Amino acid sequence: MTDTKKPTKNTALSHPMEVRAAAAQMMLQVLDQGKSLSALMPEKQGQVKAQDLPLLQEICFGICRVLPRLEWIIRLLVDKPLKGKTRIVHCLLLVGLYQLLYTRIPPHAAINEVVNATKALKSEGFRGLINGVLRRFLREQDNLLAVVDKHWQTYHPEWFVNKLKKAYPNWRDIIEANNQKPPMWIRVNAQHCSAQDYRQQLLTETDLTSFTDDNPYALRLANPTAVQNLPHFAEGWLTVQDVHAQWSALLLGGQNGELILDACAAPGGKTTHILELAPQAKVVALDVEQSRLKRVEENLARLHQKALVICGDASQPKQWLPTVAKAIIGKQSAVQFDRILLDAPCSATGVIRRHPDIKWLRQESDIAPLVQLQQQILTALWATLKPNGVLLYATCSVLPEENAQQIARFLAENNNAKLEDLPFEQQNIGIQFFPSEQGGDGFYYAKLRKIAL
Repeated sequence: MTDTKKPTKNTALSHPMEVRAAAAQMMLQVLDQGKSLSALMPEKQGQVKAQDLPLLQEICFGICRVLPRLEWIIRLLVDKPLKGKTRIVHCLLLVGLYQLLYTRIPPHAAINEVVNATKALKSEGFRGLINGVLRRFLREQDNLLAVVDKHWQTYHPEWFVNKLKKAYPNWRDIIEANNQKPPMWIRVNAQHCSAQDYRQQLLTETDLTSFTDDNPYALRLANPTAVQNLPHFAEGWLTVQDVHAQWSALLLGGQNGELILDACAAPGGKTTHILELAPQAKVVALDVEQSRLKRVEENLARLHQKALVICGDASQPKQWLPTVAKAIIGKQSAVQFDRILLDAPCSATGVIRRHPDIKWLRQESDIAPLVQLQQQILTALWATLKPNGVLLYATCSVLPEENAQQIARFLAENNNAKLEDLPFEQQNIGIQFFPSEQGGDGFYYAKLRKIAL
């Protein structure tokens, strides 16, 4: 019997949302509901046209990067604050102003598209307001910006700026770097070719220019591009990973045959790098979020690698160590690791330029609980490390209380912990990388060896 039913359509793609309306919705969710762009972007991919995704990302990430400047302009142009149900209109104004100031979209087209987006958002009663505000901005742009830009702005929350001022003489440099778009770094898989050979291949096959770094596996692309444009990406020849994040596997120094734990492993960039450097190591990739472990498994599959992927709480090893023992040893038994990479949950204040919404999602009150959680995980995992084993503590934070102060406390409380030297100009405790315009993100590393007492 022939099936006469028509194929089901994907309604989200059959009626794609206008990209400005989608951007306004996303900004409302970030600013008023505390959701992250990283979580929202995949949800929106099925709701807008594929060709509109780059613009959607540019608008949303861009707004978060310069939010205080746009908010100030709106305060000068709108008599009464747009609150409650009219907050979506406020977000549409953010979208419109960002396009006028930071994109090459012709002003009349930018304004018309934002005004038309009111229909999809059921805010057509505000067409006149939006049109009037944006056109007034165009007429008075020079005078308005003279007021807004009279004093140097950080585009960061005050509490964070105060912490930077207290900790670092170069705090302005950190702020300026955070306000830039991040460079694109790739990690070349040495099992396929060297970074220099791949660099030459980029020039030959794609005209993509790249630059090397002290890290022997890292290349920076002169212009970011889609991974599909990179030769042999699907075959596992390279991974997109910040140059400072790449130091994690190098500093850990994993060896073939060792049992290595990558704690807080998602999305898997560190796990795969450990296995690139030590293909015969027995690696356990642990993360507390099952949904994020899917990315770990996808990355392992693309690079044709194997690891034991486990969902578990790093602060509660007793809950998942039996699974490790059974998988590695074949029976319930005590198990300890040769090396542990602890990329601890942190404020992520070192990767603000890559995730600018962090500035508006993170609160000062978040820091103390994070420091406490880091301490708990560090203490719990230390007990699972073999004598003479190595634990590499890492964060993508620039806050001393999560980094050097955290390790100083741990060393003071554990007489079987010794701080190892790192191959950089030595600081007091560990190494603090700062974000820089053409360099890496903000990362911290401290390498600890367990002394047999």
